[in-house]
Amino acid sequence: MFKIIHVILFFCLIDVKPQAFDDFYTAINSIDGDSILKHFHFLASDSVQGRGLGSQGIEIAAMYISNKFQQYGLKPNPKSNNYFQEIPMHGSLPLNSSELKIYNLDSVITLRYSQDYYLYKAGQQTYIPSPLEMVFVGYGIVAPEYDYNDYQSVDVTGKIVVYLDNEPLSEDSDYFNGHNPTHYSFAEVKRQIALSRGAAGTIIIPFENYTDWNFVKRDFDLEDINLAYSIAGNLSLIFNPECVNHIFKDSGYNFDDIVKMYYSHKMKSFELKTRLSFKGSFKERNFLEKNIIGILPGVDEKLKDSYLIISAHYDHLGIGISVNNDSIYNGALDNAIGVSVLLEIARVFSKLSVAPKRTVIFIAFTGEEKGLLGSTYYCDNPVFPLYKTIANVNIDGIALFRDFKSIVGVGAEYSSLKDKLLETANRYQLTVEDIPDEFNSITAFTNSDNYAFAVNGVPSIIILEGISNKTKSREEVIDAFVDYYLNRYHTPFDDLNQNVDIIAAERHAKIIFDFCFSLSNSSIAPEWKKDAPFLKAKLRNIAEKR
Repeated sequence: MFKIIHVILFFCLIDVKPQAFDDFYTAINSIDGDSILKHFHFLASDSVQGRGLGSQGIEIAAMYISNKFQQYGLKPNPKSNNYFQEIPMHGSLPLNSSELKIYNLDSVITLRYSQDYYLYKAGQQTYIPSPLEMVFVGYGIVAPEYDYNDYQSVDVTGKIVVYLDNEPLSEDSDYFNGHNPTHYSFAEVKRQIALSRGAAGTIIIPFENYTDWNFVKRDFDLEDINLAYSIAGNLSLIFNPECVNHIFKDSGYNFDDIVKMYYSHKMKSFELKTRLSFKGSFKERNFLEKNIIGILPGVDEKLKDSYLIISAHYDHLGIGISVNNDSIYNGALDNAIGVSVLLEIARVFSKLSVAPKRTVIFIAFTGEEKGLLGSTYYCDNPVFPLYKTIANVNIDGIALFRDFKSIVGVGAEYSSLKDKLLETANRYQLTVEDIPDEFNSITAFTNSDNYAFAVNGVPSIIILEGISNKTKSREEVIDAFVDYYLNRYHTPFDDLNQNVDIIAAERHAKIIFDFCFSLSNSSIAPEWKKDAPFLKAKLRNIAEKR
């Protein structure tokens, strides 16, 4: 009796007539772990070569996904009359013949690409033929709300700025968010601040985000790819800490002094006595990539012109540095499994005898691994208006353990999506947890395609499994996640040898389907909270009918 009453309350909440009971439960119970596994075995296989941008492998994956959308009867992109949104991209691979020179008072030092430095952003426009002055600017942050400005005492116009990769230490939650990082710790935010102050280029010194140069190699010893209309125009470098004293020579400080400033909370900015020149050599190319879009039109006369986007990124790193004779970066959990669940949810939605009230758009995004390129392009060139897009539910990772007792809504705290998530969790006797302190809560939200929608005013969320589990301790679950991120994430070992619990994936898929079914049938659209940093973008979309 309790279950029946609970179901009736659910359908009352989302304004669906009780006749839809059978349809909903037929659909959700048809979610099939074996179907998910079949997609997963193909998309994470060596045959698609790690789904690297501009590769034959990602083309094969794109055709597989688009064929499934067609098979499910989803409508194609109305702007192209097929399932693709083509995206012009530019690739730039720095070569070891690039010349970076540091000029001090009595000598010139030539640094070695990949051993001493990498380009954070690459492109021919980064050419600096004549040596430019350099300035150390602490963390490279200007944060008026914290009365903090690393640029206050120095002029950086036309100069190269050098800064650490993090932000001031704080025990006060009201000052740089205490132990949790703010967006000021992001490399791209620091770069934009520097350029807005007139800097000609930037140098990041990894201090906390990269404690081992091998991790830098893993992330930067690859082709740099950008949207063709946003090719890098300023020099941006990341330096090996072992060689940064070349920069500080004759300045009165060395890197050990900088470290002391960091821990003593006495960071200062100062002009350097060294200068820098750069002559890059690149292997460059232009190519087209594809977002894959399938549409399930809504049926309600008032709501069918509003849109819910369900997404997952299908790209990964392709073929890279060989590790133990394996050079294919398959991206099994990142994010072949997420796309597999997206396809299964799309199949089940398409089998509903009555489609949802709102239009549901399924998108497999490309270019996520290179900086949310596919989702950024979509938001710059939306197929349907962003001001009529009620939410983005992004799938990036699926439950590893079948007995999870909790879920996490990454980004839910910014909008009323949290209320919808609580309703969904209650139906499955689950609790909703915050991101554990052991993990970086802000980058969990900003590192995937949901963030592109958020900054463009669309409420967004990722629903992940929580740490609470019926059969495993909190420590066991956290250790498993840490082990994955340290030993398999962005390596050739994130492959079909991963231990995927298909029952857990199926259960997780049902929760996401339930959440999305509720959203797509509710007459009430999600709203940003009043203090959300993305509210202004939403209001701008409405004003501009964008």
